[in-house]
Amino acid sequence: MDVSSKTEFAAFVGIDWGDRKHDVCLQAAASGQRELSVLPHRPEAIAQWAEGLRQRFGGRAIAVCLEIAKGPLVYVLQRYPFLVLFPVNPTTLAKYREAFHVSGAKDDPSDAQLALDLLLTHPEKLTRLQPQSAAMRTLQQLVEQRRVLVQDVGRLTNRITATLKQYFPQVLEWFKDKDTLVFCDFLSCWPTLKHAQRARKARLTAFFHEHNVRYPHIVEQRIQAILTATALTSDTAVIEPNRLLVEVLVQQLRGLLQAVERFDREIDALAPTLPDFALFGSLPGAGPVFAPRLLAAFGEQRSRYASAAEVQMYSGIAPVTERSGSKCWVHWRLKCPKFLRQTFVEFAALSIPHCYWAKAFYDQQRDRGASRQAALRALAFKWIRIIYRCWQNRTPYDEVTYLNALKRRGSPLMN
Repeated sequence: MDVSSKTEFAAFVGIDWGDRKHDVCLQAAASGQRELSVLPHRPEAIAQWAEGLRQRFGGRAIAVCLEIAKGPLVYVLQRYPFLVLFPVNPTTLAKYREAFHVSGAKDDPSDAQLALDLLLTHPEKLTRLQPQSAAMRTLQQLVEQRRVLVQDVGRLTNRITATLKQYFPQVLEWFKDKDTLVFCDFLSCWPTLKHAQRARKARLTAFFHEHNVRYPHIVEQRIQAILTATALTSDTAVIEPNRLLVEVLVQQLRGLLQAVERFDREIDALAPTLPDFALFGSLPGAGPVFAPRLLAAFGEQRSRYASAAEVQMYSGIAPVTERSGSKCWVHWRLKCPKFLRQTFVEFAALSIPHCYWAKAFYDQQRDRGASRQAALRALAFKWIRIIYRCWQNRTPYDEVTYLNALKRRGSPLMN
């Protein structure tokens, strides 16, 4: 917020939000007096409070500082155009509190006053919240929630794997990918080795054919492996409880896999309707999953980032340098949007098999002794600069153009 723009506001509000109630500190522009109040977290109560502000200040703009950029309170306040929201990082407010309360004391009303102080004292450090289009915000929610479901799938398959190792480890060798419906269906039909070996050969063959496993030699190998397998244990005290747990977990896994597919269909229908989708679809290795994620990561507001360096720092890809006296050390950024950092790092990994220079750069980092994750972050650092330029210029990525640029600069990646 520009310092001169403070004059456009009729009042200033600091809010310490909560799950059940919000502490509010208000100061009118023409007054030095502050008013403290408590706002219940109910839609009708918030609507009544906002309407009271509109009538009191004649619908003039009111600046509101709060330590969240999304969430139920933000969504309801965005319904009122005269409320201009200025989100602040919770860590910033916490450090601001420590500067004046060295004892570590904390209270909700005082936090609301500190948010108001920050708004009035350092307006140049705050940026007003400017929501993107409904379609873009929908895509951002979809890709982030899909990733949460994928993580749940990973946790569930790990639990199933650990349980199967107790009594039926052979099935883990028969199915390389555990996050599949064929794996779920097999365990639903034959939850123990004894059940599988009782099945007729024709039934097993039909099962694999139904799940698109049609190569005769592969089907025959699996059936022979089932029929000749040796049970790990015959102790019913081990088998029965674990069998029951696997059956329950498999039902949950099937539901999660179907949920991921449903999210994929929604994303596939929405993402191509956004103007920049083709730009991100041109990136090597992006595919149907990461093209929408990268599109959501950059968004549609090109004025949001002044340079690629801002994206690198905000996403946590850029390392942090600390100096004190004669000491200097570099570490990765801890305070950042984790999903955003994850998006760039995972895309960097996927680009290696599809991009000549990306593989050469990754191999170069590994040869220098960098760990896999450090090499991927370094590759993501380079990708952000490239994608940012494409995004700003509205130009799809072209591998030949970039390779020619590397040749002109004499890059070692082209040796």
